[in-house]
Parts: sequence; structure tokens; C-alpha cells
Amino acid sequence: MEKIIILDFGSQYTQLIARRVRELNVFCEIYPFYHFPEWSEEIKGIILSGSPCSVNDEGSPKIELEKFRGKCPILGICYGAQWIAKHLGGEVQASKIREYGRASLIPLQNDNPLLKNISKNSQVWMSHGDTIFTLPQNAQRIASTESIQNAAYQILNEPIYGIQFHPEVTHSLEGTQIIQNFLFDICKIQPLWTPECFIEQKVKELKVQLGNDKVVLGLSGGVDSSVCALLLHKAIQKNLYCIFIDNGLLRKNEFEEVINSYQHLGLNVIGIDSKSEFYNELRGISDPEQKRKIIGRVFIEVFEREAKKIENVQWLAQGTIYPDVIESVSVKGPSVTIKSHHNVGGLPEKMHLKVIEPLKMLFKDEVRKIGYELGLPKNILNRHPFPGPGLAIRILGDITEEKVKLLQEADSIYINKLKETGWYEKIWQAGAILLNAHSVGVMGDERTYEKVVALRAVTSLDGMTADWVNIPYEILAQISNQIINQVKGINRVVYDISSKPPATIEWE
Repeated sequence: MEKIIILDFGSQYTQLIARRVRELNVFCEIYPFYHFPEWSEEIKGIILSGSPCSVNDEGSPKIELEKFRGKCPILGICYGAQWIAKHLGGEVQASKIREYGRASLIPLQNDNPLLKNISKNSQVWMSHGDTIFTLPQNAQRIASTESIQNAAYQILNEPIYGIQFHPEVTHSLEGTQIIQNFLFDICKIQPLWTPECFIEQKVKELKVQLGNDKVVLGLSGGVDSSVCALLLHKAIQKNLYCIFIDNGLLRKNEFEEVINSYQHLGLNVIGIDSKSEFYNELRGISDPEQKRKIIGRVFIEVFEREAKKIENVQWLAQGTIYPDVIESVSVKGPSVTIKSHHNVGGLPEKMHLKVIEPLKMLFKDEVRKIGYELGLPKNILNRHPFPGPGLAIRILGDITEEKVKLLQEADSIYINKLKETGWYEKIWQAGAILLNAHSVGVMGDERTYEKVVALRAVTSLDGMTADWVNIPYEILAQISNQIINQVKGINRVVYDISSKPPATIEWE
């Protein structure tokens, strides 16, 4: 597969560069700046990311440009552009005015391939303290803005480009066109990265890698583990064993509905009812971190017990996706570890299993596209993110079966109403939270003293930041009335209008 390599200097936008490249059906991989992969003919271009550092700082990120100069086109973005310019003899200094925010790009060469089809005064997004004052002698300026001369440049007679703005962010209105120009006109790469292509390639790889070996997978009911299961099933059929554990902290009827969906897909699913084990271990525990640790430990115990009943299992499958891989890579050190919540607590070592991660090169939106192509049902494919500890961290205070049932009912009313009104698809994540508080109310001329539920709904791209959703008052009123009238034990409903940051999406 032809690909683009992105070298990460620590920019907050690096993942966004990769997403934009992938959206154009071009495969790319992110590497920290200090770890360039072994060269291969499959590499058709290199993008150098931005960075919070200054190129003039002692110890700032550096690369060996000569390793790949002349082998393929190079595009430096912000810090990447400044580093190339300084490395080749240009001058980079701190700007008197911090260049941050919208700017108007003025292309100076209509025939330059990087700026093909870019409008005059096209809006771009600046985010840098340094600026390129003097270009290297062998470079030509190809664009300016009203505040900086060297907004974009090219090294003469070489496909090396630098831009001091961020084409990957939506504020750069024609940024996708610039990336497209680099990929297709300069790198000459083919747009072959499609769901169909991925599935065909991955299934072939899995068949070779796994042969007749048995694989066990812990299903969660979410998109990642479900798509992982479908891919493996397509490759190895009956040799895939899926374990779906009911920890008693799922949404109302979720265990039965998900099991039913999986069986319709032909998956070999073992459903385990472990509610009582989880409730017993959680009894009297209020601290959120303790809840998480207990749930993780009991899950491992149950999973290990059930997996050992399957003879001759050699692999543990995990639904790890690309952000989990690259977010765990620090640009300041060589350590590469998968985030702990995607490792089933040391199970591979305990059970002497090898790990298989079929989705580890995919972003979340790509996983959904693969799931759609594989025929994953909409109720799973479009499911909102749901925390691993489930309703345990949406019940403030200690966990009891009674509280879980109370929250399940309220949450069910909330989610179903969002689906009925078409708001579920507009929301990234929604859920109800049972507060550790009682409220005085009046029902049928009688005083009540019952629990409070908070409703939460946010929009987000990746969960790193989130804004609360402005659900119409009339819909919130319907939800509130229905919960209070139908769920005995709740007499007050409130709506959370906090954004992340400073608040988190979950309350615990």
C-alpha cells in the first residue's frame, strides 16, 4: 500500500493532519520525529508537523533531512516549515506580534502545484510565535499574508515545500485543497485507501497470520470491538470465540439486544451473566477510582475463567484503534504502549496468549465505515460512546441493584426520546446521571423526598474537548415529565450545561 509518513514534532494538530489525508482515501502513518521508519518505495511523501517548541530552543526537535531528501516530496507545516528553512540556511526569529488566528493567503505563483486552485485572499489559520524572516538562498516564496512575507515557500528544483499556517484545521477554508494538491499533484499517490480495500487486505493478512488458531475476544457492545469481531469472523469463522459479559452496569435491555444482534450476524458469542459478582464487589464503594479498579479486576477474573473453558486458544483479540496507539507515543521518549484501558489487564501474559489488533491503524470514523461495509447493525454502528465502567460512574455514591434499575429506566426514557426526535444522531454522547442527593417534591398533594437525575449531552470529534448540546426546551420538558411520572424514586431532573474543559464528559 502506497503511503504518506507524518513526522510528529508534538503538535496538537498532528492527528488532524492524518485524518485529512485519510479522508482523501490516502493511507498515512504517524511516527515521532526521532523514529523515522525504514525506507521503502511505498513511501510517496513526508509531512512534518507543527510543534509547541521554537526551532531556536536548545533541545528542540530535529530530524536528519538527508535521510529522505531527494527520495520523495516533503511538506513542512508551521514548525516543520520553519525547521526546514533554518536547516537549509534561512533565518527564523520570534515574531514581534504572535501570529495566531485567521489570515488571508495571497498566492504569488499561480502555476505552483501546491497552491493550484487556491483563491486569492483564501482564509488560513495561523498558530505560531516564530516566523521565517529570511528564506534559504535556494528557496522561492510562493505565498504571503498581510502580516508575513514567507507564508509559503518551495526549495528550487526540489519538491520540498513549507507553509507557516495549518491547512488541516477547518478554519483554513481551502486547506483540504492544499493537502490534496500535495498528495495527488506533487506526490502522485493514488487514492486507494477505502473500506473495501482495507477489508480485503486485512482479511487476507488475518488468514495468513492466524491460520487454524483459535482467537478469543471480549465484546463490549460498542463499535470497536464489534467491528473487530466481524473482521475476524470473516477471516477465521468458527475459530473466533466472543465473550460478552453482563456486569449489571449496562443500559436497559442492552445485554439481550446486543446478544441478539450478534447472533443474527453469525458470530459465536458466549453471553455471561455476572451481575451478582460485580454488585457484591462494589457494595459500599463510593470512590470513582475504586469503582473503576474493582470493575476492571472482576472483569478480568470473569473473562479469564470463561476463556479457559475454550481449549487451545492462542490469541487474544482487542479493538485497539489508531488514536490509542499514537496518543501513547510521547515525542519526548521512545516508549510505545497501548493505553491501559485497551489491554485486558495483563491477560495475554497470564494466559500465555498472543495479541491481535486488526483495527490498530484506523481512526474512529474509519472503524464506522468498515462496520457499515461489513453490515454491522445501525443500533451498534451508531451507538454513542459508553464508558467502560458503565453506569457505575453515572451513579454518584455507592452502587446497588436498586439504583442501577432506577438509572436504567431514566436513561432509557432519555435516549429513546432523543432517537424519536432525531436528536440522537446530532449528539456525540448522551446519558443520564443519578446524583447522590435527594430533593423535596410534591406529587398528588403529598410531599416526596426522592432522587435527582442529571441529563448530559455533548458534541465532540474525539472526546478530548466537548460542548454541551442545546436540546430544545420542549424536548427536555417531555423527557423530564416522562422520567418523573414513570420512574418511581426520581422527582427532579436537571440538565448539565458544562463544556469540556473545564468539566469532563462523565461526572466521575
